[in-house]
Amino acid sequence: MTAAARPRVLSVAGTDPTGGAGVQADLKSFAAHGAYGMAVVTALVAQNTRGVRDVLVPDVGFLRAQLDAVSDDVTVDAVKVGMLATAAVADTVHDWLALHRPPFVVLDPVMVASSGDRLLDDDAVAAVRRLLGVADVVTPNLPELAVLAGEPVAGTWADAVQQASRLARATGVAVLVKGGHLPGVESPDALVDRERVVELPGARVVTTSTHGTGCSLSAALAALRPRRPDWVSAARDAKRWLGGAIAAGEALRVGSGHGPVDHFHHAPSLGLPVFTDEVGDTLAAACAQSLAQPLVRGLADGSLPADAFVEQLHQDAIYLTAYSRVLARASSLAPSGEAQEFFARGAHSSLAVERSLHETYLARAAVRPSSPPSAVTRAYVDHLAAVAAHGSYAEVVAAVLPCYWVYAEVGVALLATADAVPGHPYRDWVATYGSAPFTDHAAHACRLADAAAQHADPATRERMVAAFDASCRHEVAFFGQVTVAVTGKQRPVVLAVP
Repeated sequence: MTAAARPRVLSVAGTDPTGGAGVQADLKSFAAHGAYGMAVVTALVAQNTRGVRDVLVPDVGFLRAQLDAVSDDVTVDAVKVGMLATAAVADTVHDWLALHRPPFVVLDPVMVASSGDRLLDDDAVAAVRRLLGVADVVTPNLPELAVLAGEPVAGTWADAVQQASRLARATGVAVLVKGGHLPGVESPDALVDRERVVELPGARVVTTSTHGTGCSLSAALAALRPRRPDWVSAARDAKRWLGGAIAAGEALRVGSGHGPVDHFHHAPSLGLPVFTDEVGDTLAAACAQSLAQPLVRGLADGSLPADAFVEQLHQDAIYLTAYSRVLARASSLAPSGEAQEFFARGAHSSLAVERSLHETYLARAAVRPSSPPSAVTRAYVDHLAAVAAHGSYAEVVAAVLPCYWVYAEVGVALLATADAVPGHPYRDWVATYGSAPFTDHAAHACRLADAAAQHADPATRERMVAAFDASCRHEVAFFGQVTVAVTGKQRPVVLAVP
């Protein structure tokens, strides 16, 4: 699997027709973490938020047929194993895993209900224990941990961690021990292996929306591990996500018992248009208005007077100094290393590459870079600075996006014309924005804005749209601020910007 590919993750578990647990919850958890989900059903369970009513276990021959159908055709990057129901089912899954052994295997040993009731016969429990030999991580609740260890249920968090350590040393499997059954305001977890214990602290969420939490956590762990360097980082991210999912669960209003968690709580804009699609008309209008400006028309065919071009470059050089600070702010707020690096490189490029090109022209024209900014330049810079000072990461990304997107679209249009003009005096400047790598950067900025909008609440998304719209108007004004000679006369190009 390449780093950019979606992990292909298989759930081997029972069902829940109300969607809060089992394979239904697993598939939601996979999707919530960007994985492609698959499912093999071990048992058909008639249950809802108030309890289990009946269980139908298909023939193990059909179970093996399902497993083989997947592995014969699809490369499986990770597996989450849940409810197994009987010893025969557990042994069938064990044999398949031993034969195919996907890179990452998470075992959620569904053996003991939250009430403490045993869900499996002794022979089935023994078969589940055998699965520890083909798993990387096991995710028991405290009663299940006790059954696996063959010990009484731990009464304290310290006892639970010690019990998990003994199990890890005896079996070689890492244990994600969960403290949710313990009293208190804290709900700690820990990842325990033979060598170490990594505590994962967390606050308890007071709610009745706890149906399927074990299923969802183990599935998230399996979905995350192919894209994380180790089990600790995957467990930490899975726990953080589940905490938010539990807190948001009651708002779903599903069932009258213990309701499900909200697997997609982190994507409140799910179902809304992609951000760049939503603002596409605004972008198109800004590009059309920019291309209609006399300065831009003169850039296209090379007829722009040199003094007008130098004046525009001088204002752009002033702008880029402030713009680089806004990009640095975007980098500091960015939620991922990829976004941090992108905006940090953009901040450096604004000064080291673009501004250098501008000042080369300015030096030829003997224009002092210390000349004051125009009212239009100052208004644009003030807008970006205000968003950077008070806005979220999503808003800052939306505000700087036209600086990439409008310039790239206008640059591509200008370059197509400039290439047809022999000896075009401004081609190298036009090519800076009309070809790669700048057009690639613009596409990358669009993707980052779309990703930020996916996690934005409706109010933040409205502010993103407003910041983008304002930046587009400032871009048009920026292209129209320089006086250009037209038919022997000088005329200023004026565009009102709020």
